Amino acid sequence: MSPLFDSYVMVDWSAESRPKQGEDSIWIAYRRRLPGGAGDCAGAENPATRAAAMAAIEAMLQAELAAGRRVLLGFDFPLGYPRGLAARLGLEGPPWRAIWQDYARRLVDDENNRNDRFVLADGLNRRVSGTAAFPFWGRPAKSDLAALRPNHHRLHATGGLAERRLVEERTPTAQTVWKLLGVGAAGSQALTGIPRCERLKQRFGPALQVWPFETALAAPVRPGPAITLVEIYPSLFPVDPEPGEVKDAAQTRTTARHFAELDSSGNLAALFAGDPALSEIQKADVIAEEGWVLGVTASKLPPPGPQEKGNYEYLTDPAAIYAKSFAIARAETDLSSLPPELHGLALRIVHAAADPGLVRDLAWSPGAAAAGRQALASGAPVLVDVEMVAHGITRVRLPCGNEVVCTLRDPRGPILAAKLATTRSAAALELWRDRLADAVVAIGNAPTALFHLLEMIAAGAPRPALVLGFPVGFVGAAEAKAALVANRLGLAYVALAGRRGGSALAAAAVNALAAPEEAGT
Repeated sequence: MSPLFDSYVMVDWSAESRPKQGEDSIWIAYRRRLPGGAGDCAGAENPATRAAAMAAIEAMLQAELAAGRRVLLGFDFPLGYPRGLAARLGLEGPPWRAIWQDYARRLVDDENNRNDRFVLADGLNRRVSGTAAFPFWGRPAKSDLAALRPNHHRLHATGGLAERRLVEERTPTAQTVWKLLGVGAAGSQALTGIPRCERLKQRFGPALQVWPFETALAAPVRPGPAITLVEIYPSLFPVDPEPGEVKDAAQTRTTARHFAELDSSGNLAALFAGDPALSEIQKADVIAEEGWVLGVTASKLPPPGPQEKGNYEYLTDPAAIYAKSFAIARAETDLSSLPPELHGLALRIVHAAADPGLVRDLAWSPGAAAAGRQALASGAPVLVDVEMVAHGITRVRLPCGNEVVCTLRDPRGPILAAKLATTRSAAALELWRDRLADAVVAIGNAPTALFHLLEMIAAGAPRPALVLGFPVGFVGAAEAKAALVANRLGLAYVALAGRRGGSALAAAAVNALAAPEEAGT
């Protein structure tokens, strides 16, 4: 079995408020597999500030990707929170990413490490619990932040947010993510580290995936150069510092070597499953919001929650279902054959059909997704062939309150169908003529509708900005989509070749164009 990664970059983080090197500062250890089985090369850096550290990490990652290598990138602070924080903060979307983006917008952290993490935590407490000063705790003695207590408040048992994540129940020496001051202040490291990880995510886009949020509890399988970002806990591994070596440096060096050796022996992939004893509900919480530490595989389990005591165990939290579903879709879908602008649309239709194999049959014209997004942003209407497509479109996500038009039930339809000797679905398109110019067309049911659209445009009807071709069936569906792909009318298109298709896929494609950030682009 080939190793999962070519390079291993491990980071010991620091929330210091001034530049610092040596003990209790940032250490970056790297290990790279040499070609041809010639061993490994290794090294370490000790930047004085978070800004310098991230500049070094970005440069390192860029060079690794350019060289075609796969990178395991580990940070030693929590990447997630106990289930429910995102909801308590009033955030929407996948909980882990919503928290990341919220922190990145709010934290001030300058080039000399001056930061306002305690002010940020005070604001988070106010959003969660008003004046109850919950759930974060720990602040400097001279601070007057009323919603952030200097010492532990002991309110987690009654406050509705667990004190420890599921993974921390299995690592009893780990500090809680709510702790902001004192030895092992994991909370301060997370508040200053998560915004930096969000910027890495923005910088490298689909090339960087966060485990387990985007990959589910599984080893990465995407081919080609890529970055897998994970949470690490260096105290899991015994450390033997070299003479004069700082403990933090030794821990990162040891962690990089440990993962590299496990990978070489074929034993690293199993760690990405986390603890196999996790229930399905617990796995969903881990994937949606809590995260996991690479290398933690088992320990004493916490007692089951109320939802796990019935006869059937299944997910009921919509956010958890959404997050797990998209995480599985991302982990199992090979997007390498598609241009980046189509990744979100492809994931949406894969999610709608629960079939990662659909991407092999996608066809598109250059710049098609961009043309559709621009049309929607300009207020263009969405023209659909059947009501089921219209009902599947999430109207609140349309950027300009765009009109969604279906003329299938127009009383003029049967008359036109008889006159044109075609189906009602095809004849209904005749009623689009005054709205067709620069519109987004989504056909998810009738092959005859797609054929008739091509005939109308060939005869001089206005051209839409984009045609989404997803008709379904044994008769005419494959042929209609092949005609769209072969068109010489200058039509921008995205289509699913073959017999497969349907209203859900056409609506999913529109939703992906309307809200690309939620489709994973």
